Amino acid sequence: MEKGHNIHNNKDYGFSIVIPMYNEASNLKPLVVEIIETFQRQSDYKGKLEIIIVDDGSSDNTLKEAQALLKSLPVLRVIHHKIRYGQSAALYTGIRHARFDTIVTMDGDGQNAPQDILKLIKEYLKHKDNGIKTMVIGERVYRKDKLSRRLASLVANKIRNLLLKDKTPDVGCGLKVFSRKLFLNFPYFDHMHRFMSTLAIHFNAQVISIPVHHRPRLSGKTKYRTLSRMIEGVSDLFGVWWLLHRYALPQAKEIDSNEN
Repeated sequence: MEKGHNIHNNKDYGFSIVIPMYNEASNLKPLVVEIIETFQRQSDYKGKLEIIIVDDGSSDNTLKEAQALLKSLPVLRVIHHKIRYGQSAALYTGIRHARFDTIVTMDGDGQNAPQDILKLIKEYLKHKDNGIKTMVIGERVYRKDKLSRRLASLVANKIRNLLLKDKTPDVGCGLKVFSRKLFLNFPYFDHMHRFMSTLAIHFNAQVISIPVHHRPRLSGKTKYRTLSRMIEGVSDLFGVWWLLHRYALPQAKEIDSNEN
């Protein structure tokens, strides 16, 4: 067991790990096996675990690879989109189908290290037990992406911080831990996965960033281009700014007959 990674000593918890995948057939099995082995090494882990693979309309053998693992891995669940809807939709589908309230999200390309899940869960549960709404996000300190992609993220974050007042250092990291109940309060829109921390703050949750590893892809290529991602990101920024200035839930309380 890795020192300092105790998940929890007193209570049983359930964890739903949601992984969107699009054409990641060669990455699927190694990643799922590594996640399971990571939790098995956690000797004081008492919670229940499920791993939800959301195949977002893949055109390769991702779905077949996932189905083949279902027979031997009872913790695995597979949900399939007939066509590609995008990462936000795949996340929403997986979280909506999750059995547990503690949600862990991660990318399907193997660049997030499963060992870091334990660090984020430990931090999340510490605040959850104190009744504090919290989202814990990984911060990729040493990114393994191309320079052009890192620069695009840097520029986008600067604009984002100025417009949305969200000071989260790495909003693009797929590794996150949060409450299913909190997430389902968020307004759904395409590309919302890029604004999870902003939405959490808007719903009065604290956002905590934890340094995590960032590995080279296990195999395959990235599914989007840096320029198109940057253009979409800037457009989305203004859309989210508008939305958050218009989206407000009334604070309401039912009055008891004994109240004055």
